[in-house]
Amino acid sequence: MALGNYNHTAAERFMRYVQVDTQSDAASPSQPSTEKQKDLSRILVKELIAMGITDAVLDEHGYVYATIPATTDKNVPVLCFCSHVDTAPDCSGEGVKPILHKNYDGSDIVLPDDSSVVITTNEHPYLKTRIGDDIITASGLTLLGADDKAGVAIIMDLANYLIQHPEVKHGKIRVLFTPDEEVGRGVAAINMEQLGADFGYTLDGGERGHLEGESFSADAAIVTFHGVSAHPGYAKGKMVSAIKAASAFVASLPTAEWCPEATEGMQGFVHPTSIVGALEKATVQFIVRDFETAKLAEHEERLKGMALKTAADFPGVSIDFVVKEQYRNMKEVLDLHPQVMDYAQEAYTRTGITAERISIRGGTDGSRLSFMGLPCPNLFTGEMGIHSKQEYVSVQDMQKATEILVHLSQIWEEKA
Repeated sequence: MALGNYNHTAAERFMRYVQVDTQSDAASPSQPSTEKQKDLSRILVKELIAMGITDAVLDEHGYVYATIPATTDKNVPVLCFCSHVDTAPDCSGEGVKPILHKNYDGSDIVLPDDSSVVITTNEHPYLKTRIGDDIITASGLTLLGADDKAGVAIIMDLANYLIQHPEVKHGKIRVLFTPDEEVGRGVAAINMEQLGADFGYTLDGGERGHLEGESFSADAAIVTFHGVSAHPGYAKGKMVSAIKAASAFVASLPTAEWCPEATEGMQGFVHPTSIVGALEKATVQFIVRDFETAKLAEHEERLKGMALKTAADFPGVSIDFVVKEQYRNMKEVLDLHPQVMDYAQEAYTRTGITAERISIRGGTDGSRLSFMGLPCPNLFTGEMGIHSKQEYVSVQDMQKATEILVHLSQIWEEKA
């Protein structure tokens, strides 16, 4: 069911938003990690106020909060729709030139600024299902930024629609745009009291129909090798190289199992993300992932055992092993509030889409928000080929996602 004669704004907004460089930086300790993320956030606040949403605000930490006022007298739980403004550090997000490919015919999409970058249905089979859609890509030199500016544009399109159609009955809706999701700090400084929502939905998923209510549980593990320094000309019997110990440790990791390149489905993994060091000290950072939270400890014990074994092969080397919690499987919270997923599934149905409940081999802002008191599954946006020059999004997917949010807002009001 389409939204009457409504002229969707998601595509036009999206093509403007992606031209604003909002790349986050994991190495930066500031909040947000890059000030340029606020460039887009300021635009969003200005546009929300222009719509008539008078309380839109950008705080010092880079969060945008805004309210779509209720149009009903019912006591409806307050919903939050959330997306992140930053793009991944994996690929340049500077100077993005979005290209609209009208009525996609299924052929290879050769990007004009680098003809070696070709988006094909062989590598992107989801494209086969989007023949006839209008597809937006970058030009070949950058990522596109559909992750997650597609989500941002969808939420802005929803706000525009609901403000223009006060006859649509819904409760109070809070809009939240976050920075730094791509570097794992997307909700680090959220003011939950200021947000004031009861249930939430992130707009940060991929294929049309996907409804994500389960994520990895995640830890970080930091293994530090301590060696013994000595002048290399007089090092015999004295020097113990932390670099060599750390290198041997990484080389001992399995390559046929227990790693991202060899796991799928519901399998967990341990993955080294960086190694830095010198003679006296070398550090290897890992991410540890599993759908079963209890299995994280098993993975970490195995990893620690391997580190200790390596240290034993280098007499004089000692290790430190530190684990830091990152996020937990949102399903543990969502199972306590089944209506959150059920209402989303009904909204998909009303939009003419069959919902497919799937598990994310990753996490979203919603993973952490769920454990901060805001049960928060993830809805699709159409973003595909993310974190790469082959990123793309279907305009019609974004429009369908907007329709789903309208129906979802109505369903919560009806059930109240």
